[in-house]
Parts: sequence; structure tokens; C-alpha cells
Amino acid sequence: MVTASTGLILQRNFLAYRRVWWIFATGFLEPVLYLFSIGVGVGALISGFEVGGREIAYAEFVAPGMLAASAMNGAVLDSTFNFFFKLKYSKLFDQMLATPLTTSDIARGELAWSLLRGGLYSLGFLLVMLAMGLVSSWWAVLVLPAALLIGLAFGAVAMALTTFMRSWQDFELVTLTTLPMFLFSATFFPVTTYPGALRWVVEATPLYRGVVLCRELTTGAVSWDSAVSVVYLVAMGLVGLVVARRRLDSLLLT
Repeated sequence: MVTASTGLILQRNFLAYRRVWWIFATGFLEPVLYLFSIGVGVGALISGFEVGGREIAYAEFVAPGMLAASAMNGAVLDSTFNFFFKLKYSKLFDQMLATPLTTSDIARGELAWSLLRGGLYSLGFLLVMLAMGLVSSWWAVLVLPAALLIGLAFGAVAMALTTFMRSWQDFELVTLTTLPMFLFSATFFPVTTYPGALRWVVEATPLYRGVVLCRELTTGAVSWDSAVSVVYLVAMGLVGLVVARRRLDSLLLT
């Protein structure tokens, strides 16, 4: 539920971005280009993979993984780089605290904005999937809420971790974390490719949980894995939000 204070922060961010709206287009285009180059290009050389007892085309296998990655990237971009600039350089949050806003309001408002950005990326990508015929189930109506859930988990944790960062050089760790997840979280090939112990590690990563959730919804092969993914991502988001709020208390109110 969006409170009045959260709405004010969303409005402020909207006004700040209204003249640079094209930035949102760049985040949407990246996964689309990956889909065309890998999903369609490489897909012409691969028959496909089995999901839920039936074989699907490679592009249909890759697309929901790209959608999950798109939701992750949109949320992480705003809750790391932009959040850090507001916290350390523009001192925007200090100015907000001179009003009746609290650190909880700031955390929720900034997280809501990162969710909005990730949701727009995901919506655009989902429309591309529909146009290409890569959605084969009515369960796909839940894909956008699933993408927002992925954004909640990654955005909250990224925001919490950003409060510990000291300089721009620390953001190398963001790429060091998100890139391997993007490449190896069953985005481009089944998790069964991995040997036992390594497979367990991959299945414990948050992006894998998001990929599984989106793939099962778009293909209609819904299982208990989706329920596990929902619980995992909700818990991750709530923990991240609590840590972010407490860190903002420590940094801004002492």
C-alpha cells in the first residue's frame, strides 16, 4: 500500500526524471537485444529444453529468464548508484528529514521507485514476449506481479548494502555479484546441467528463484518451486527493507 509519504517521494523522483525519460528505454532494450541475439540466434541451433514435462523452444525458455533479470537490473540500478548519490553527495535524505518524513518513509519511497523502474522494464519485455509468441499460458497474467516481487527482493537488499558503501569503487562489487547470477542462474540453460553440490548453490541464489517463478508462469508448468520462490523473495525483501531503515537511522539520525 502506497502511503502519502511514499507518494510524495515517488512524485519527487518522477519530476526529477521527467526530462531524462530515455534512460528507462536503455534498461528495457538491453534484455531485448539479448533475447534476439541468444534466444533467437542461438535458438536456431538448439531444439529446446523440457519444462514441466514438455519441450519448449529455446527462445521460450530464455525469455522468462531475461524478464527476471530485467526486473533485477531495474531495481538494482536505482537502489544502488542513485541511492548512493542521494545519500552521500546531494544529501537529499538529510533535507527530507527536515520535513515530517522519517527514515522509514525514505526507505519505502526509494524502494517503491526502484520497483516502479523494474516494473516498467518487465512490462515492456513482457509485451515483446507476447508479440513474439513466447507466452503459452494464462498463468502469465501473474508474471508482472512476480517481476515486482523480484524487484522488491533485489531493490531492498541492494539499498541496504549500499548504505555500507564508502566510495564509487565499491560498486564494482555490484557487478561482481549480479553478472554471475545473470549468467549462471539457469537463465540460458537448465539447472540440471550442474553437478549436485553446485546445483544446490545455484538454486539458493535469488535470481534463480525469480527465473524459476517467471518461467513456470509463462509456460504454465507451475509447481511448488514457485511457492518456494515467492516465500524466498518476500523474506529477502522484508529483511532488506528493515536493514536499510536501521542503517539510515544510524547514518542520518546520529
